[in-house]
Amino acid sequence: MPELPEVQTTVNGLNKTVRGRKITGVWSDYRRNPVPSSIVGAKIRGVQRRGKNILINLSNGETLLIHMKMTGHFVYNRLHYPYVRFSLTLDNGKILSLSDMRRFAKVATIDTKDLERSAHLEHLGPEPLTSNFKLTNFKTQLLKRPNGKIKQVLMDQTLVAGIGNIYSDEILWRAGVHPLSIPKAIPDKQFKLMFTSMKKVLKEGIDFGGDSMSDYRNIKGEKGEFQEHHRAYRRTGKPCTKSGCKGVITRIIVGTRSTHFCPIHQKLYQ
Repeated sequence: MPELPEVQTTVNGLNKTVRGRKITGVWSDYRRNPVPSSIVGAKIRGVQRRGKNILINLSNGETLLIHMKMTGHFVYNRLHYPYVRFSLTLDNGKILSLSDMRRFAKVATIDTKDLERSAHLEHLGPEPLTSNFKLTNFKTQLLKRPNGKIKQVLMDQTLVAGIGNIYSDEILWRAGVHPLSIPKAIPDKQFKLMFTSMKKVLKEGIDFGGDSMSDYRNIKGEKGEFQEHHRAYRRTGKPCTKSGCKGVITRIIVGTRSTHFCPIHQKLYQ
């Protein structure tokens, strides 16, 4: 599933290509959530991200909210692209398409003034890359689940928005924290390492254009490169690359999610 870096990469691409364009047509194969024709004629004022959601703000006072779920990604001006489930035709003759092999993506139209209070967004925790999200905020949020497994706590969207399976593994590897550790037992030093690792890993994910180990592509249909820089995720059986560590990356299930870590340098705090 696209996480914060993949969604932000998409948002950056959309702002470069479709901001200011007028919608001249809409087509959707998501019959459960039909997109109203009222968006035809509206201009795209800008595109934002909230958690893992893409928000396309329109001049008619509505916002298109898209969650790409497991296999969704936007492509711009790519004819005959596979698995297209939703598309916007624009006034320059180009088409913005949402490809979604498994058809799980969510597309909703919301009054912009009600956006933050909508059921789609009101439960989300703070954004981890904002300048006002400090170490104290991070610790306060995670300690709301003091006995939870830190892997799952990091992925809890009500606590911190945007972190998923890939980046939680990478954050914990860099911080030296075992995924089964519980927040209330993690020392302050490791909390600080988790916080700085989170900021660094998420920014690196954006810098590398996202992670395309699975289906994600940018709006040009190109792969990101973060998968070339994994230290833990899907490296089962490979040597740990931390300097001086002789561990081997191990895979376990935490909740229902595959989790990858080094059992040597990632310490268990319980």
